[in-house]
Parts: sequence; C-alpha cells; structure tokens
Amino acid sequence: MALILYSVMRQRLKLAGSDLSPEAALSDLRRIQRHTVSIDSGAPIHGVSTVQPRQAQALAALRIKKPTLDTQLTLL
Repeated sequence: MALILYSVMRQRLKLAGSDLSPEAALSDLRRIQRHTVSIDSGAPIHGVSTVQPRQAQALAALRIKKPTLDTQLTLL
C-alpha cells in the first residue's frame, strides 16, 4: 500500500512540474496542524495552522484540497 501511495505521489509531483520528492512533500505537509483550545469551561475554539506557500504548492501538485475546519476528523 505504501509503495502504491509513494508511486502515485511521485507521479503527481512530476506531472505538476514540482521539484519536491514524495519525502519532502510529506515532510512539509506534516507541519500542518489542527488545534483546539478551550479556556476554563468556555466553548472550544478550533483552528488549522497557516498553510505556507511551499505546503500549498505540494497540496496543489498532489491534487489535495487545503485543510479546512469543516473537515470531519476520524478517531485514531
């Protein structure tokens, strides 16, 4: 499964003309974080870290939508 994913990523990055390797793209994308903060007993505030230009390029090359707050999270 990992080999197939790696191959698809490499192909999409190459077709998009990106100089990123799949490892570099994953390293950049790993820095995108989802945050939830609550102070005292207040309602939690949710947010997504700022997507940097290099991360946005990797997402576009891989044809992946930018993360948003509306995305359903799965339980791990």
